[in-house]
Amino acid sequence: MLFVHYPKCSTCKKAKKWLVEHELQFTERHIKDENPTYEELSEWLKSSGMPIKKFFNTSGMLYREMQLKDKLPEMSENEMLRLLATDGMLVKRPLLIDGSTVLTGFKEKEWEEKLLNKS
Repeated sequence: MLFVHYPKCSTCKKAKKWLVEHELQFTERHIKDENPTYEELSEWLKSSGMPIKKFFNTSGMLYREMQLKDKLPEMSENEMLRLLATDGMLVKRPLLIDGSTVLTGFKEKEWEEKLLNKS
């Protein structure tokens, strides 16, 4: 399981604590030091079944500075993936990848359903 996070992010800290408390094994990756690549993002997007907008950190400063709320509707999925691959601070975090399971952000109930209640 890959846990992509920003260590200073309070939501990421909660998510990491949750993973440790539930004794789930994971590999950590600092999203700013090692930004997800275009190829990774493309693969995760396909696996997740989510719309690409869910991969954007819409509450981030960089998102607002770049006025992406207005620009994204005009962009193709390919352009959005390329943009996400330029800076980890644009990517919604934490990201958790476990095989075909891809989770963006930390919603405890969703993580419980996807990670603890696997049959």
